[in-house]
Amino acid sequence: MITPAMAAKAYAAALTQGTEDVGPPAAQGGPNFGEVLKGVMTDTVQASRTAETKVVMGMQGKADLLDVVSALSSAQASLQTALAVRDQVIAAYQQILAMQI
Repeated sequence: MITPAMAAKAYAAALTQGTEDVGPPAAQGGPNFGEVLKGVMTDTVQASRTAETKVVMGMQGKADLLDVVSALSSAQASLQTALAVRDQVIAAYQQILAMQI
């Protein structure tokens, strides 16, 4: 389930990508849908790896518990966002398949 914090994070990320002119992304030379998904997945994997590293460091006594919990929370939020996007893409695909030609 998407929380308000995850929605705010996604909104802030969208604002930082730059939206000077309104129009189709191809006309602006912006990233295409595949590139955006690849970036989201890369960020999700990186957050997961960071969390795993922090957990190992925490078990060795080299990391603060707050850092470990923060990294795990960030990884969980990233994964939930990626899964929500995946579910929406699958639902849209299924709707397209159900359309009559």
